[in-house]
Amino acid sequence: MTLVDAGIPLPPEARRVIRTRAAGLALVLLLAGCASSGLTIDKQTTGALPDPPKPAAAAAAPVEMDAAAQREHERILAAYNGVYENPQIEAMVSETVEKLVAASDRPDLHYRITLLNSPVVNAFALPSGQLYVTRGLVALANDSSELASVMSHEMAHVIAHHAEIREDRARQVALVNRMVANGVLSDPEVGALALAKSKIALASFSRAQEFDADAMGVGIAAKAGFDPYGAARFLTALGHDSELRQSGQTSIDPRAPDFLSSHPATPERVKNAQAKARELGVAGGERDKAEYLAAIDGLFYGDDPSEGLVRGRRFLHPRLGFTFTAPEGFTLDNTAQAILGVKEGGGEALRLDVVRVPIEQTLADYLASGWIENIDTKSIDNYPINGFPASTAIAKGDQWTFRLFAVRFGSDVYRFIFATKHMTPEIDRSFRDSVATFRRMSLAESKATRPLRLKIVTVANGETVEQLASRMAVSDHKVERFRILNGLEANDRLHPGDQVKMVVE
Repeated sequence: MTLVDAGIPLPPEARRVIRTRAAGLALVLLLAGCASSGLTIDKQTTGALPDPPKPAAAAAAPVEMDAAAQREHERILAAYNGVYENPQIEAMVSETVEKLVAASDRPDLHYRITLLNSPVVNAFALPSGQLYVTRGLVALANDSSELASVMSHEMAHVIAHHAEIREDRARQVALVNRMVANGVLSDPEVGALALAKSKIALASFSRAQEFDADAMGVGIAAKAGFDPYGAARFLTALGHDSELRQSGQTSIDPRAPDFLSSHPATPERVKNAQAKARELGVAGGERDKAEYLAAIDGLFYGDDPSEGLVRGRRFLHPRLGFTFTAPEGFTLDNTAQAILGVKEGGGEALRLDVVRVPIEQTLADYLASGWIENIDTKSIDNYPINGFPASTAIAKGDQWTFRLFAVRFGSDVYRFIFATKHMTPEIDRSFRDSVATFRRMSLAESKATRPLRLKIVTVANGETVEQLASRMAVSDHKVERFRILNGLEANDRLHPGDQVKMVVE
């Protein structure tokens, strides 16, 4: 969560009521294409507005970015929380891509690699020669051949010129949609969201292109000496991960789509990848699992503490110094622009974001200023929360009723939007009880709040999946997450001496 006045909507009916006034959502990431190869590591760090890229310290002939590529690079960094600094992982990715480049049909091309500080599972490349991979994808992979399968797949799209075709289509349709949105849509958030969805849709390759890139990527990886079955294993893990996330998903942040937004993992793709690997007739191949796991030992897992941390129903933001707890039954999602929550069953939702409101404007006046349509001005009331000035009100849409809170915290105003399809005194009380947990964190509490990390452990004699999973520092689906994280199917068992990934605090 960052300090921006914009963001991701509540459920579809609800977002027609909510009107944000900033242009943050318009800065939607356009995943336009897969680009060229070779490599340098981009060690640029970023805030809301990244500095120009610094010279990288790897490989000759680094990719130079023109103004358009630099703008796209900045959007990507803003959407994916900047760069994740980890020399071990950077070196591992560099070595993997170097081998793939040398084995490809275009060893003359060059990448500049950026490791993104995001738990989202994604990898993609731009026509400018920028290659991006998230720490979330690195965490999901289990050996060098799985990582190589992703990189070679991206290279295959480039070599087959799929990326250029997709880039042209994206520009043309985005231009048309922008004209429509500017000229017709009266709601800026809905217009921006429509553009976001169109861009994500355009980021998808065709079915034939995906199969072509899979086959070509498996071939490149095998020629580079990697296990050709890495692609099938990773696609399988990716599918399981997606199923688990969708089963409890609260939102989709259109600024940071995951790998499945542009690379759908279907069972047919897994079968085709396996068939291609068998066709090559390569026995074994490099996996380097122990070395891979050693490189990712200590990797951040989930949210970065600089953007706040979700711990079950509780959200903590050590840098901004606040915390709150969602109502019973809610699952929280920390997106790039807001904290979103949905109750199991989908009948209730919440959103928390941060805006700047002039100190001379009262919170009651702010609530009545048009931020939310259909507000009941008679319901506006001052409502101090744990010593902080606050106001509350009710707004109603066609299908949703909203309980709103504006809380002045330092120089900012925190906006809570609770939504329900059937408001009752009990539900309203649960919303009030939740906002009453909003408070300042103590210095000791902030210092004690640590991010989740991966820890590589060796399985002891007699230890089971269930026993190890019970020690994972995750709030739900512990066994499922443990299996997905370690590439284990439902019937797979552990053996003494196996190395596995654990999530620890």
